Amino acid sequence: MSAVAPFTLGSETIAPGTRSNVSLPVAQLYTSTSLHMQVKVVHGRRAGPVIFISAAVHGDELNGVEIIRRLLRLKALKSLRGTLLAVPVVNIHGFLDQSRYLPDRRDLNRSFPGSPKGSIAARLAHTFVEHVVKKASYGIDLHTGAVDRANLPQVRANLDDQATREIAMAFGAPVVINASMREGSLRACAAETGIPMLVYEAGEALRFDEICIRAGLRGIMRVMREIGMLPRNRRARESKPVIARSTSWMRSPASGIVTGMVGLGSSVRKGEVIAHVSDPLGETQSDVVSRFDGIVIGRSNLPLAHEGDALVHVAAFSNVEQAEDAVEEFTAIHDPALGRVVESELIGT
Repeated sequence: MSAVAPFTLGSETIAPGTRSNVSLPVAQLYTSTSLHMQVKVVHGRRAGPVIFISAAVHGDELNGVEIIRRLLRLKALKSLRGTLLAVPVVNIHGFLDQSRYLPDRRDLNRSFPGSPKGSIAARLAHTFVEHVVKKASYGIDLHTGAVDRANLPQVRANLDDQATREIAMAFGAPVVINASMREGSLRACAAETGIPMLVYEAGEALRFDEICIRAGLRGIMRVMREIGMLPRNRRARESKPVIARSTSWMRSPASGIVTGMVGLGSSVRKGEVIAHVSDPLGETQSDVVSRFDGIVIGRSNLPLAHEGDALVHVAAFSNVEQAEDAVEEFTAIHDPALGRVVESELIGT
């Protein structure tokens, strides 16, 4: 076995078979203190790919922070080939403020690749790209729905790229969406750099969701096995995600009180009523109707809506029954009551 070279990140050098906390300087604040991005580097004893796992690009999206915390505690990482770059909090300001945005209301996920001399958003993006993204061969970015919105666990990726498709399908989320790139997003930036990357969306902002966290942790491990960073696990269950190539929000036809909204993972048919919107006096009621067959992958948790507000996010499938089966299987595997089965898969390498 050939010797593995030390891994360098910033001013730190990490020896094979060790891990280190690396603090990357981002900017000087007006309080005469410095803003730093924290990266945990786990450098394996044997050669292999470099993968980055990031969370809290939107500072109020917390599930990913907990997923990374649990990932770094797994004994399976002792068998690591290659290098893991874990960044639990990318948007430090937003995380401190429990906000999606930076103090100037910029969205960090529309600021990539950034600039070393721009705003805080630009500098954060630049630091992350130069020191993390460009060091990696693969990437997984962890997200949730926005405030008062919840997402069914799902993967968003460019499925037209074969390497990206392979890791997206390996992750094991029930729904995989062939999502177009958005200018300024981390995913678009990684694609321009030639790095296969997926986004995992699950749960809602400012809340921990145990099923979403378990599924995210398991998905990362499955991807790391798929690309040869960890040994295969014979006990792992096969997953059969379904692919959606289009999604759409069903919007409120009127302003009022929202009732009877369908749940995440529910199957819906074209023309089916999926929510009601009534005026507070109880005199009028409007129905929200699905425009096509599909599965609910996102929804508003607010019982109040203005006309035109997005209420239910539906992914279209030609075979809804197959999508239903995928969601049911996923829920059964990741239900906390079956936690021992899931944990045995994770630590069994």
